[in-house]
Amino acid sequence: SQAAKMKLKHNINPVLLQFINFIVLLYSLVTYIPWYILSGSKQAIAKAKQVKARPVNNKPGGAYRSVNSLHCLASVLYPGCDTLDKVFKYAKTKYKDKKLLGTREILKEEDEIQPSGKVFKKVILGKYTWLSYEDVYIKAVNFGNGLAVLGQQPKTNIAIFCETRAEWMIAAQACFMCNYQLVTLYATLGGPAIVHGLNETEVTTIITSKELMQTKLKEIVSQVPLLRHIITVDGKPTTWSEFPKGVIVHTMASVQAMGAKADTGNKQPSRPVPSDIAVIMYTSGSTGIPKGVMISHCNLIAGITGMAERIPNLGEKDIYIGYLPLAHVLELSAELVCLSHGCRIGYSSPQTLADQSSKIKKGSKGDVTTLKPTLMAAVPEIMDRIYKNVMNKVNEMTSFQRNLFILAYNYKMEQISKGYTTPLCDSLIFRKVRLLLGGKIRVLLCGGAPLSAATQRFMNICFCCPVGQGYGLTESAGAGTITEVWDYTTGRVGAPLVCCEIKLMNWEEGGYYNTDKPYPRGEILIGGQNVTVGYYKNEARTRKDFSVDENGQRWLHTGDIGEFHHDGCLKIIDRKKDLVKLQAGEYVSLGKVEAALKNLPLVDNICAYASSFHSYVIGFVVPNQKELAELARKKGFKGTWEEICNSPEMEKEVLKVLAEAAMAANLEKFEIPVKIRLSPDPWTPETGLVTDAFKLKRKELTAFYQTDIDRMYGKNVK
Repeated sequence: SQAAKMKLKHNINPVLLQFINFIVLLYSLVTYIPWYILSGSKQAIAKAKQVKARPVNNKPGGAYRSVNSLHCLASVLYPGCDTLDKVFKYAKTKYKDKKLLGTREILKEEDEIQPSGKVFKKVILGKYTWLSYEDVYIKAVNFGNGLAVLGQQPKTNIAIFCETRAEWMIAAQACFMCNYQLVTLYATLGGPAIVHGLNETEVTTIITSKELMQTKLKEIVSQVPLLRHIITVDGKPTTWSEFPKGVIVHTMASVQAMGAKADTGNKQPSRPVPSDIAVIMYTSGSTGIPKGVMISHCNLIAGITGMAERIPNLGEKDIYIGYLPLAHVLELSAELVCLSHGCRIGYSSPQTLADQSSKIKKGSKGDVTTLKPTLMAAVPEIMDRIYKNVMNKVNEMTSFQRNLFILAYNYKMEQISKGYTTPLCDSLIFRKVRLLLGGKIRVLLCGGAPLSAATQRFMNICFCCPVGQGYGLTESAGAGTITEVWDYTTGRVGAPLVCCEIKLMNWEEGGYYNTDKPYPRGEILIGGQNVTVGYYKNEARTRKDFSVDENGQRWLHTGDIGEFHHDGCLKIIDRKKDLVKLQAGEYVSLGKVEAALKNLPLVDNICAYASSFHSYVIGFVVPNQKELAELARKKGFKGTWEEICNSPEMEKEVLKVLAEAAMAANLEKFEIPVKIRLSPDPWTPETGLVTDAFKLKRKELTAFYQTDIDRMYGKNVK
């Protein structure tokens, strides 16, 4: 079974193991009846087995809907609240003095010199200070009015290019109230992409931070001729002499002060209607220049309505930690869900998230330890990192500790697969691991890319909480599917949300049909109010990716391939763009190859590559420094990190490990990489080789490694 494959290996004496198994069996028998009666797990097990979505008709390719919205798709969170400004006003009235947005104060900043001579910035942070719903509302109203004083007109574009922080959300709410179209750009986008987004949307005002203004914007501001105002959210920046004429720099506080003084009594504010554009979200995209996705008020509201329904007991007791880019639809949607349900949002960053994070001074507390969140969103890259770090720590334990952990891990895996809980293991064995994320997480939401079964099961076991795996795109306002909290199966993304329906369309080239047995398969199409308006100033691409059926229903053609299981849950099995036909005619799914090899301790990241002019697959691998150095030591290879990575001998050794893992994952012989290139440098969004959600940018990776591709395919390299 799948659970058996994911079990950890121990080295316990067989006789002792029999005795331990007998004790565990005895314990299970004694505790089963009281646990079954008291825990309410009877209902959870029953719910896990229920059908979660059904097709609306019996025709092949018929749309699947959640059983909770079979007759009518949900589109509004609260009656009468059909635009985002109304949703916030409703929440402000209901939760007035409750805490909403929290930020940690910086107590001390210092430079730490590393043995390599590099200087790392370290911070010591204090407690979270909070703004209430009322505080945030007033700040947003004043900021919106201040922007109007600067000449911002309703239904015109304004850009935000800023890290995830409270001011980002305040600025967004101000724009929603005043019907300004918020253009969002990732803080990690490269210069040409930022210039493209700012010029295409013709913005005259950009909201940013001091750091981004002095690093990213400084270099490109002369290439944005229409720019008139730069607003920094964190105080007065130091000016520079080469600043273009005609551009004025303001602080957010000064714009809010203008807005507070402004006489808005006579002017009727221009409120948005549901079909008005709320956000133009530039996706860093795994291909080509970024596209601006136009997301209306009703798109976002439908999406957050669907998402909120999948999180049980969502409310005022919940604390959400916000650290992913707010320019990403997953983070923006998650925070809007929290804001509309009375939850607190505490801000963080990947560099300050945990006690061990890169910017946290040793001995001081990371954000999760201070905040103790109950809800958290993560991209698989972050979960994979936690998984590998914990497993490395387990390998460093004494033999007794390691075997104890492995026994508990395997026991809990068996219990979870049956739908049972393990309170004793949770409190005795996994408590310490749970504290890595603050100790209070009750739901982990995962999206942005596929999560491996091994990592998902690890999070379930060690963090003692469900992992809600979701599937959605910027083009569907982030909404599509999310797994139910009591569904502990792995590798699936759940049933359609109550706001949308999903159907599968035949893709003949890949051999996927919605009449396939046992499961219908095909390209995933998402329909519903959450499906966005299209791409900004790109009618041709909009026509290609969106369609409208005879009932006026709007559909998004995702390019992803899925299959529906008998209980109505969706599994992503392929991607149209990832399918390459080899010279001999076999189709290789690059994503499938990468998923099989990505979780090896030796692999930090991997990109498979195949060409239709050749008969085999090759790959680029970012190796784990500790693991590869250890492998090199075992093989008697000496050298610097670069020399190890550039060594043909070490490439062969890593290939052996990859081939073993590929066989164990049942990859076909033609799917197994035959040659690889070891990359000494990691792929980060800053390098431009991966997106902000750490998805591979295949086009950029191909260009970057072109010389290596030519070498691996035996072409003459100059």
